[in-house]
Amino acid sequence: MEHALESVLLEYSQDKVIVVDEDGRLRYANEAAERILGYDPDVLVGTNAFDLVHPADLEETREIFDSVIEAPEPTTETHRYRVRAADDSIVWLESRFSNVTDDAIGGYVISSRDVTEQIETERERKAAEDRLTEIAGTVGDVLWMFDDDWTELLFVNPAYEDVYGAPTETVMNDPSTFLKAIHPEDRDRVRAAMERMSDGESVEIEYRVNREREYDRWVWVQGEPILKHGDVVRIVGFARDVTDRRRRERQLAVMDNLLRHNLRNDMSVIVGNAEMISTEGDDTSAERAEIIRTQGRELVESAEKQREIIELLTTPAVPTALDLAETVAAGTELVAKRHPGVTVDADVPAGLAVEALGELRLAFAELVENAIEHVPNDDPTISVTAERTDDDVVVVVTDECPPIPEVEYRVLTGDWIMDDVYHTSGLGLWLVYWVVDLSDGEIEFSQCDSGGNTIQIQLPTAAPESVD
Repeated sequence: MEHALESVLLEYSQDKVIVVDEDGRLRYANEAAERILGYDPDVLVGTNAFDLVHPADLEETREIFDSVIEAPEPTTETHRYRVRAADDSIVWLESRFSNVTDDAIGGYVISSRDVTEQIETERERKAAEDRLTEIAGTVGDVLWMFDDDWTELLFVNPAYEDVYGAPTETVMNDPSTFLKAIHPEDRDRVRAAMERMSDGESVEIEYRVNREREYDRWVWVQGEPILKHGDVVRIVGFARDVTDRRRRERQLAVMDNLLRHNLRNDMSVIVGNAEMISTEGDDTSAERAEIIRTQGRELVESAEKQREIIELLTTPAVPTALDLAETVAAGTELVAKRHPGVTVDADVPAGLAVEALGELRLAFAELVENAIEHVPNDDPTISVTAERTDDDVVVVVTDECPPIPEVEYRVLTGDWIMDDVYHTSGLGLWLVYWVVDLSDGEIEFSQCDSGGNTIQIQLPTAAPESVD
């Protein structure tokens, strides 16, 4: 009989194959029984297969086997359960029960394969998914995952309902409703961004959402395509509610415009009257009028720097590749227009490129102008040097000015808090600091041994060919 069985059951040679009678008593076991469970096939013959089944799985396994062999029509069913191996370890089997038999077999065939590793992998993945779901349910950001062509939403967390104003069930069942939650005027931009992500490009975008609230909520979205063998297989990302930030930016812009308009107009009146007093009044009045004029001009200049800072902080910071020599030259040209005759000794290698904001030229202009205004003589020496290190570009600006008070630059880094006792003296250093900081750079202030200041700026390197 064994030779006949081996011929009939050849197709199952890679699986553990047993033949049992209707009670589960083994009539045959192939060599895979020893490889998978550690039992000698000859020893298994005559024992009951269900004696090896884990007690927790025994009842269900027996019921499935019985239902298959009692079925009036040819029936096959697959079932997973645990069994005890020869070394008392637990092995997960996936068995195929069938009631198809003939005289050559003389029983019911059960083919089984070891799925222990697969089960453990599935459990680990399920545990990871549960943890992700738990974490995603506690964050305010909307986390999402689509397939490569946006036709299937694979995951979205509960925050979607609050931010986008639509039930998660709706968008899960019909992903096309995702666009309906977006302001009609923003949908074309979002569609274009979706196409770019499907083509393998990372995207960052802001748009308005939540039809229930008349699209009064703004979200900042970052999307990232997931590639496999060079092809996009999924697209993941998050959306963060930035409504409060947009509102503050709008309020800040309005207040900035009003302040600059009123300040310039009012200061024009003050400076004009001061000029009249200096012309028509006595010497004492003229001296006081000149003080008014000087302070007025400085106040207007501060307002202009304040405008530059507001624009810097309210415009998305997008560093680009800049030619450093050209950027330094552009900054010094701005100063030359206000201070004719002043020269800057710049030693910046040609072709040296950095990754920074375009406003970097304003930062260099501010450092040079600060040196000109505070130098104790009429012929200031200002130098700008630059060199490339392993990963960055280091720019050094030196001057002959009185040392910058330590508290001035400690305020910039947050090491010193401005209060009613001490305020930083101007906005220039703030402009320099924020330009460098938003360019992912670092800045350090120190005093020269021979007097004056040294400002060292460290910026990320860019490839020369990437400069526009």
